[in-house]
Amino acid sequence: MTRDELPRLRTVADYQFGAGAGRALFPPDEAPTVTRSTSGRPRQVRVDAGRLVSYGTDGRFTLGLEGGRRLVDALPDPEARVVVGSESEPFVRDGKNVFAKFVRAVDDDVRPRDEVAVVHDDGDLLAVGRAELAADAMRDFETGMAVKVRAGAD
Repeated sequence: MTRDELPRLRTVADYQFGAGAGRALFPPDEAPTVTRSTSGRPRQVRVDAGRLVSYGTDGRFTLGLEGGRRLVDALPDPEARVVVGSESEPFVRDGKNVFAKFVRAVDDDVRPRDEVAVVHDDGDLLAVGRAELAADAMRDFETGMAVKVRAGAD
């Protein structure tokens, strides 16, 4: 990783997930491994614990489980997350999608296509994925997919 690349990745994370996300995902005392496309564009950012993020062609990150863990630990509740209860925990942990009727709380700023961490009421990370509904719709709807889960924590 080049010297000027880490600040750029932090800036993208702060923009996408909120202030402090860049430092949480890419702490200064750690040297993540970056895999690149043949053109040299960053594709995935990994650490020993796992994948932090993938860097999409649209310039946005998609979260890995380790990246989701770091965001949940660093950002105040409920930023960048969707909270579900015990009734859907085993399914979400197994990688199944989150439906609106099971959403207990959600960050007010979540919009469709945002990357989110899915957590249990007690704060445990269950999955990471892409929001399919806006925060208001997740709270109001009784049907419909709220989060397309990319990876479950099991």
